[in-house]
Amino acid sequence: MSLAYLSVNLAVSAEAPVDLFINAVITASSVVLFCYWFRYTCLLILAAETAHDYSEEVAEANQLAFLEVRAKLQRHDVADLDRLHNCLERDFAILARLLEQTHTAAFAPGFEDVMLRIHFRSLSTCFRLTSKTLQESSTAALKEMSRVVAHLANELGARQATAA
Repeated sequence: MSLAYLSVNLAVSAEAPVDLFINAVITASSVVLFCYWFRYTCLLILAAETAHDYSEEVAEANQLAFLEVRAKLQRHDVADLDRLHNCLERDFAILARLLEQTHTAAFAPGFEDVMLRIHFRSLSTCFRLTSKTLQESSTAALKEMSRVVAHLANELGARQATAA
């Protein structure tokens, strides 16, 4: 083995931990920025106002509980968060099924729908992780989950109104 080969090989092995660290920092930063973008985009979607809010009508017609959940959360009536979570999960499942049934060419599931469904699932996971220890975080997750369900109910009502 020559001395030149040995010195080049040592230099490469010394740079490997630095490269690994830089790659880890870039990857972690990219993941954090993506998560921030995703959450901000979901919040923008949920903040959008429509000309007519169909969510209450859809809730009554399909016996959904998200309006009751929202009211309890606003009154800080959080005695049984797990029951409220189960109600939102049930409402979400019903609305997802109804939205799939009203699937037409004019209302193809879009990027926003997929993002909100992923957002709902991530909030549900957040609730499960924090429900036993961090009541404020789990309550905030439920509030945002109810906003997602209300948005989906409004979308369903808009689709039905347009189809009629």
